[in-house]
Amino acid sequence: MAPPIAVRVLDRCSVAPPPGSAPPTSLPLTFFDIPWLLFPPSQPLFFFQFPTPASHFTSVTLPKLKHSLSLALLEYFPFSGRLIQSPESETPAIVYADGDSVAMTVAEADGDFDHFCGHRSKDAGEFHQLVPRLSESGEVRMMAVQITIFSNAGISVGIALHHVIADGRTFTNFMKTWSSIHRNDENALMKSFPFPLPFCDRSVIKEVHGLKEMLLQQWRKHKKTLNKTSGEDGEDDDLIRATFLMSPREMEKVKQWIVSHCKRKSKPPPPHLSPYVLTCAFVWICLCEARADRATTAPPETCFFGFNAGGITRLDYAVPAAYLGNCVAFGRAAAARKELMGEEGIVAAAEAIGRKIKELDGEVLGGAERWISEWEVLIESNSHVVILGSPKLDLYEVDFGWGRPMKIEEISIDGMKSGISLTESRDFKGGIEIGLLLPHNQMDVFASLFHGGLKVLA
Repeated sequence: MAPPIAVRVLDRCSVAPPPGSAPPTSLPLTFFDIPWLLFPPSQPLFFFQFPTPASHFTSVTLPKLKHSLSLALLEYFPFSGRLIQSPESETPAIVYADGDSVAMTVAEADGDFDHFCGHRSKDAGEFHQLVPRLSESGEVRMMAVQITIFSNAGISVGIALHHVIADGRTFTNFMKTWSSIHRNDENALMKSFPFPLPFCDRSVIKEVHGLKEMLLQQWRKHKKTLNKTSGEDGEDDDLIRATFLMSPREMEKVKQWIVSHCKRKSKPPPPHLSPYVLTCAFVWICLCEARADRATTAPPETCFFGFNAGGITRLDYAVPAAYLGNCVAFGRAAAARKELMGEEGIVAAAEAIGRKIKELDGEVLGGAERWISEWEVLIESNSHVVILGSPKLDLYEVDFGWGRPMKIEEISIDGMKSGISLTESRDFKGGIEIGLLLPHNQMDVFASLFHGGLKVLA
């Protein structure tokens, strides 16, 4: 394995909203937030080209980066807050008080910047020094930031975000806000803001059928065990990270193969053959084969595929697009392992995922009382798959004035036995990037199946 990069910390500081700019606030959790209490923080990592010396960055760019973050937190002040739990009610809430802040680490790395921006396999541990962690002091903070300088080459912006504060939609809005303030004239920008201001009123999410209390009871039962999947206590040296790309042309190949196969078998094709479903189905069957190659115990007969489904467009009442919080449902598709690994595996996978999406389209909160118990099975076993992220978020449009990111990684999949990440493709409009973490030999098998399978489907 490649030697770890050397990362030297230059500064540790805190960035807060401007003093007195936001009122003391306590945000209650909704039923959409509660399942995320059991997940490790998300850790998106952005790489930007910035070919200037480290000394120039720290003296010229860094002060402006801190200031623009402070102004972004003026609107997204809950990101500076803390998660507290009342001893009386045992119900957590997000609390902000004047002076609360986001921890920022500034570091310099000696690694090869271009190496991190590529899609090829890399040691998973190489990335861990580039992202911050939350709760070093025992307090449950909402967010931390790490800026790492690769002198004369580029910088990385690593985030740790407690998922209980926001879903991917809200986080993307925050990153676009911060980067726009940094990129533009702040006085003109603050007078005519290009993005909708965050909507913090949690009462817009309507409680249904005692769902919040059901999920709270499950959280209290599982919180001492499920959090162990965060991966903070030890690492597997054999794990490697790689990115795979599905282009629109390749998605169309998969779709045409499925449709033609179903026609030959005189049966209807799976529902909802969207780019997302086609990509997920193909990745699912490749993973099943790759993991079976190294299985030491008998795998389960049923395989699960977990993903998030946006709630704002599916709820039967209006929620503002700028709502600050979680508004995503949990979906879990199921298929027999023997079907996924058979001749019609891609059809079975697409059928299971597409059918579940159609169910969520009709009733987004169907089965919501089982979100925690069902997802516990998913994230505690590497026999299943959990999708993090979404290709609909347009994270590659985040621009601090240095151009679009060269690469985006989601490091939190390292803390999950079954996690993979999806984001939109940087270079192919309509394409999807798949971030994957596997043991070395499984990654080799997956790569062979993925690239070989796409050629066979041509």
